[in-house]
This record gives sequence, C-alpha cells and structure tokens, in this order.
Amino acid sequence: MKAPRSYRILWVDDEIDMLRPHIIFLEKKGCVVRPASNGGDAIHYVQRESYDLVLLDEMMAGRDGLSTLEEIKTINSELPVIMITKSEDESLMDQAIAKRIDDFLIKPLNPVQVYSACRRILEKARIRETSLAGEFARSYAELDRGRQSASTASDWIRLATQLCEWDLRLDGSSDEAMKQSHRDHRSACNVDFAHFVEENYHTWVKGKDAPLMSVDVVRTHIAPHLRAGRNVVFLIIDGMRLDQWMAVEPLVRPYYNIRREDHYAILPTATPYSRNAIFSGLYPSEMAVRYPAFWSAASAEETSRNRHEKEFLIELLRRLGLKLRKGVYYQKVFNASEAESARRARGQMITHDLSAVVYSFVDILTHGRSHSDILKEIVPDEAALRGLTKSWFSHSALLELLKDLSDQDNLVIVTSDHGSILSLRATRVYGNRDTSTNVRYKYGRNLGCNDRHAIHLKYPRDYRLPTDNLITDYIIAKEDYYFVYPTRYREFEKQYYGGFQHGGISLEEMIVPLAIMEPR
Repeated sequence: MKAPRSYRILWVDDEIDMLRPHIIFLEKKGCVVRPASNGGDAIHYVQRESYDLVLLDEMMAGRDGLSTLEEIKTINSELPVIMITKSEDESLMDQAIAKRIDDFLIKPLNPVQVYSACRRILEKARIRETSLAGEFARSYAELDRGRQSASTASDWIRLATQLCEWDLRLDGSSDEAMKQSHRDHRSACNVDFAHFVEENYHTWVKGKDAPLMSVDVVRTHIAPHLRAGRNVVFLIIDGMRLDQWMAVEPLVRPYYNIRREDHYAILPTATPYSRNAIFSGLYPSEMAVRYPAFWSAASAEETSRNRHEKEFLIELLRRLGLKLRKGVYYQKVFNASEAESARRARGQMITHDLSAVVYSFVDILTHGRSHSDILKEIVPDEAALRGLTKSWFSHSALLELLKDLSDQDNLVIVTSDHGSILSLRATRVYGNRDTSTNVRYKYGRNLGCNDRHAIHLKYPRDYRLPTDNLITDYIIAKEDYYFVYPTRYREFEKQYYGGFQHGGISLEEMIVPLAIMEPR
C-alpha cells in the first residue's frame, strides 16, 4: 500500500494458511500483516500489540467472529474492523454493524478487493484531505470573485453562507495552511463588507433597497402564519452566529423540513438594539419616542433594556392588526433548569397562538469566556466555539423541545438577534467620562476614533438611533477591531484581546440565521 508509513494489519481466520497469497499481496503494498488462526490468539495480540486494522472472519471454529469482534472493541473501541463472511444474511450483518464493524467483505475474496477495502479505511483521512485541498483551491477563486462582485445585501448573505460552509468543512482538517488561507479570505471579505454597510445602511433604515432586518422578522415571517391560523413557536437564541446555527442544524433536520431566510441585525449589533427591534418591530429611535421609560441613558445596561419584550411583542401584533384568540406565551431561559422548564411548558406553547422563548446560553458563553481562563482554554477560536455550541445543543433541553414540537402541527421559527466576532485588533477611542462602556460600539459626546477602524455616526437620527443630552453621536467598530482608551492602553488591549464581542460591523455579527421549520 502506497502510504506514508507501514500499516499494521491483524488478519484472523481459521484457514489463515489458505490466505497466504492475499497476505503477500498486502505486504507488497507496504503493510505488515500478523496472521491469527483463532479468536483467542487475535484477542491476545490486540491486548499486547498495536494495530491499524483487523480483518476478521465471521465463521471460525471455537470463538466465532462476532464474539471476537465484541472483545476486540472492548479492548480498543477505535480499532477499525472489516468482517469477512460467506453469508449475506441481513440479520448477521445487522448484528455486526451493531457491534461496530467498519466494513464487510463477502467470500470468495481476491487480493485487490481486500487491498481496496483496507485502503478505504486506512487512508480515508488522507484521501479526504487531498480531495478537500483540491476543492478548496477551486472554491477559493470562486469566493474571491464573489467578494469582488458583491453589490447587494443578498450577495453578501450568499457569500456569508458559503464562508460558513467552508468553516464547517475545514473544522476537521489538519491542514493549517488551508485554514489560514480561509481566515485571510474571511478577513478580506469583512473589509469589503464594512465598506458596503457604510455606504448603504443609512438608506436601508429609510426603506430603500432594504434587506430583511431585525425590525421585519415578526411582520414578514410570523404575522402571515398567525393570520392563516397557524400556531407559531418563535425561538430566539441570543448571540448565535450563522456558522453556529449551520453546525447544529443537521441535528434537527430529521424532524423538520427547514427553509432559511437569514437576515441582517440592525446596528449596533447588540441586544438592546437588535433584539428589541425584533420584538417591537421598531428602530431604536422610534422606541425611544414610543417607550421613553424603557429607553434612557440611565438604564444603559443591556439586561435592563430587554425586560419588556413580551409587552413589545403584543403591541407589535396589535399594530399589525392581529387579534389572537389564544394569546402570547413568553419565556426567557438563562440556565439548564429554566430550559427544562421551557420544555415542560410545551403543552402551553401549543395552546397559544404564538410562543416566544429566548435562550441565552450562547450569549452567556461568549460573554463569560472574556472573564474565564478555563473557557478561553476550552474555546480558543471560532472552530472551538462551533464545536462547543454543537455539543451543548446535542445534549440540551432545547433540542428535546424541538423533537417534542415536531410531533405537533406548530410552525417553529428559530433566529438570533446578533452574532459575535473574535476581536483581535485594538484601536484607540476618545470620549467624555459618560461615554458607554461597550467594546465594539460607543455612544456619548465628543467621541473620536480612527475612521479606518470604525464608522463615526455624527448624525444618529439618520441611522434611526436615539439621542439625548448625554448622547450626541455613535462610533461602531469595523471588522475585528475593539475599542481601548489611551489611558492604560496596553493593559486593556491585553484584557479584551481574543474575546468574542458584538455591537460592530462584520459578517459574523450582522448576518444572522432565520430558520423556518415545518414538522416532517
């Protein structure tokens, strides 16, 4: 076998002497083959020696193949096994598969057949890596053309989706050069995307050529179903990026037909702005006028500005002319016990016209990581963030709730209010003492920054953002920059470096998932 190293194969058959030509063929291909004439010897060898693969006869005198397989997997559960059998009996195959064989061959054998089966398993990773590198090289040129030609909001959503698809494909690759090329291309995309948003956002908020944005979600994707008499369960996963949703979406596909209508989070891409916009259907400046008590500089903390989401949602439905017979159910989930409580409340969900549940795990994770050395170790980068998100989701009460709801006729809509970006470059910011503390955006008076690193909104009303006597303008970071004051610059540059932050302008923060899920 042409391979970077000699593979060690254990071949177990009670007629092993008859297979000598096959063994010689494998050895000529570069393998080292240890013959064993019975299951007992095979188990002894596996206990004391290291092998890359086992070829195991199913019908042997004494200990048969299935019992030998079971014992081998007890000793080394990761050791690949190809079972060889004279029978094509389905029940036998089911038993072997249940005991975790990796492949099977039907006798009579020929040497090339055996070699090919071994190669498929032993060189699978290398073959996939080589194929992936070729696909990536071809795709890179296509993605670069897409970046240079992107001229509409839809173009950027399509490009963001393609980038996320490659994020997921490269997560399992060991080719660091290929991963770095992908990161460099994503960075280049964010440079151009920031220019695109800077040129177009102020016209979007005035209704000109606007894509689907936070303020539109309920009106365009929930209200029509309510008018048609459908029960809707609306799930908002706070802070979930598009790539994170794409990593967990396969876990719910067996239960739902899924259509994606990804949308743009409004600026700043932070909870008080983007999530309130989803629930109220209003831009921040409109909220400040309509709900002045809920939107004031004195209540600037993110949590204090999101305490009235149910009231905002009910008022939005009223403005849309919807009179719900069975009303609105609302719950916010911060921890595992509350998530389990939400699952137990599925009976209430299906008896209300609209149920809205906010899940905070992802946002808590990204915020908590900034203050925890352990979480920084566990989640050093975006790939690890996707992996941890998938691990959480696969064991979560949220997934169990989605499984339960798939047995009903409810339409389930899942979205996020904003994403986050791994912040790797500090940029100096200037402002008065009463300037807000956010790392990716600031509001206040007399703000100053490097215009190459941030957008300076000197006329917030043009961007549908509120002002008062303490707020005269906003600055919003581009790409992966984060704001640090000149005072104690090095200290705070180090403190916030490598944190997942939100509030700024990047593909990761602005283009967020919206999945419309019909039970199968």
